[in-house]
Amino acid sequence: MIQLFLESLFWLLIFLVFYTYLGYGIFLWFLVKIRGKKKSRFNANYQPEVTLVIPAYNEMNCLAEKVQNSLTLNYPAHLLKILFVTEGSTDGSTEWLQQQYGSNERISVMGGAQRRGKIEAINLAMQQVHSPLVIYTDANTNLNPDAIPNIVRHFADAEVGAVSGEKRIQTFDNEAAAGAGEGLYWKYESFLKKLDTDLYSVVGAAGELFAIRTELYEHVEKDTLLDDFMISLRIASRGFRVVYDPEAYALERPSFSIGDEKKRKVRIAAGGFQSIARLPHLLNIFRYGWLSFQYISHRLMRWAVAPFALPLIFLINLLLALMTEGWFYPALFIAQVGFYAAAMLGYYFENRKLRIKALFVPYYFSFMNWCAILGYFRYKNGLSSGIWEKVRRAQ
Repeated sequence: MIQLFLESLFWLLIFLVFYTYLGYGIFLWFLVKIRGKKKSRFNANYQPEVTLVIPAYNEMNCLAEKVQNSLTLNYPAHLLKILFVTEGSTDGSTEWLQQQYGSNERISVMGGAQRRGKIEAINLAMQQVHSPLVIYTDANTNLNPDAIPNIVRHFADAEVGAVSGEKRIQTFDNEAAAGAGEGLYWKYESFLKKLDTDLYSVVGAAGELFAIRTELYEHVEKDTLLDDFMISLRIASRGFRVVYDPEAYALERPSFSIGDEKKRKVRIAAGGFQSIARLPHLLNIFRYGWLSFQYISHRLMRWAVAPFALPLIFLINLLLALMTEGWFYPALFIAQVGFYAAAMLGYYFENRKLRIKALFVPYYFSFMNWCAILGYFRYKNGLSSGIWEKVRRAQ
């Protein structure tokens, strides 16, 4: 009886992990093939006034490049306002922007001596936004020239409440595993987001580049960690679609090291559990239909199910290998040991700045799930602030 229970639990957990990382994408692909893609009604000639909001805390090292990138985007100059929010910056970025662009009617600077955090900066900035659309982007990213028209065209469809661009990680051949793994992860995420849009709606926008209808913005709690996720999901829960357009993208360098990437992912995971607690209504699939299905499959299981299933699978496999006769469960256990050994080798070589592609998948997969578990305990221990600790980026 105990063996039967352990075997049933083992295969259930295997299925949940498989579904979370591969099965959902496969199932989504078949659903889209069967149902057809959600009809898109964008209009390439749609050109409303837009405000580009750029939170920039102590970003002096990249401001000049960001300003130049923003001013040269392919969108009518008289329809594009640029708002830098530098609240709490101590590196002279506020003064530099005011000195260099104080006379430029297209650029506004919102400073302040107190650092309140990104979401509070956005809450305050939204009080100054009067355009029908607002686009959020990070100071340390560059947008492709047609990013704004490619995003804006979707808002010609009244069903669309928000649009997410694509986050692209710029990695080089000699990049460490932190950067290479991050790049692979976002390529797969982009594939899933395209399928999500084709079925119904994206569940969460990329904070590096996303846009909303200004009138749909709701004040977000100041301790919120995943502002982009909360803003876009609350809009989706009101019946609007959040669509994804990979032809609008933000190019970003990877984290400087695996230590920096760990800080970022633990924080994101903690924010994921915070979001789950604040969006319980989205679990009601009878009310929200496809949105609930996508939210549970793509987000909730990624944050709250798979990371905790993996250590259970390992332990149960060990018990079954000891309890049962034959080679099957022992072979599976040896395979698991080999996988995690490869992950540990990836960690070893990462610390020595050696790049071995074959170790990327086991290393980054294990690393990502370990960060999710750490994020859960960080959330359970209490979050006192929504202020991010800046993570270094590769140069």
